[in-house]
Amino acid sequence: MSATVGIGARTIGDGAPCFVVAEAGSNHNGSLEQAIRLIDVAASAGADAVKFQVFRAERLYPRSAGQTDYLKIAKSIYQIIHEMETPYEWLPELAGRCEERGIFFLASAFDEESVDRLDPFVAAHKVASYEMTHLPLVRHVAAKGKPVIVSTGTATLEEVAETVAAFRGTGNPDLVLMQCTGAYPAPLESLGIRAIATLKTCFDVPAGLSDHSRDPLVGPIAAVAAGADALEKHFTLGNELPGPDHRFALEPGELRAMVENVRAAEAALGSPEKAVHAVEQELRAFARRSIFATRHIEPGEELNNENLAVLRVGKLEPGLEPAFLPQVLGRRAARRIEAERAIRAGDYA
Repeated sequence: MSATVGIGARTIGDGAPCFVVAEAGSNHNGSLEQAIRLIDVAASAGADAVKFQVFRAERLYPRSAGQTDYLKIAKSIYQIIHEMETPYEWLPELAGRCEERGIFFLASAFDEESVDRLDPFVAAHKVASYEMTHLPLVRHVAAKGKPVIVSTGTATLEEVAETVAAFRGTGNPDLVLMQCTGAYPAPLESLGIRAIATLKTCFDVPAGLSDHSRDPLVGPIAAVAAGADALEKHFTLGNELPGPDHRFALEPGELRAMVENVRAAEAALGSPEKAVHAVEQELRAFARRSIFATRHIEPGEELNNENLAVLRVGKLEPGLEPAFLPQVLGRRAARRIEAERAIRAGDYA
């Protein structure tokens, strides 16, 4: 069992339901109304938290950083990021809407000032994959004393270890690590879901999956089956909306289906205890086998394969289980045994 982390009244860790984070990111497209709609969609889908991103272009890239190849947008990365910024003045309203809808408000903050502005409004912080090696930022976030979820996209295990050491050096024990692949969308074969167990084992923390694949179900369900304690998935109001993150994000109906299937997968996984389930009891009694007399057997008659058989009980009274057959064969009937009656202790000598 790895350690557990509490966010509000929710526990993240082994034995607790998977903590599902609906990643709105910057898919608000600069519209507060759209951001509110994203919160409503996440809440209606049954997610535990909705997460935005809080950054400032001037704290992420130099103005001369150029264009990014993977986005294929004819703008500099600085301009793209600037257009995606979440205004600080939105934070109280976004947090208030989340409280109204009964969903946690989270955000990834990408610089120290953004962390400070965000902190009064969240129960936990998130560190994005590309910031996890920014150890001064990691320490600043950890020093807030709240639980922190850290994504590990593009990182080696050694780099994760450095981040964990820096985090724990602040005295904050409440860390959740997320396996993540830094590609948008990420191919299913790149998700590395088995690494969730590696993160748990190596660092004794809850761990989960930040899934950048476009598929709404394969990654999340596989992650839950592999023991994920948390799950993060991007979503949008529509894949056709302008902006870099909409095309690989789930649409509202897909997000709802994802949460429903995650919960169904958790129910199917059940308990690690091997036991008889309540729904099995009827057929356990009806279809289990006993040793039966296939015809009338008189006292003193030898019990053998001619007058005995191992049969399913149905609605009849059960008797000795099949495991007793070797010790019954060759014995003598102690009393008259009716045809199609199960053999019981005391029927033979």
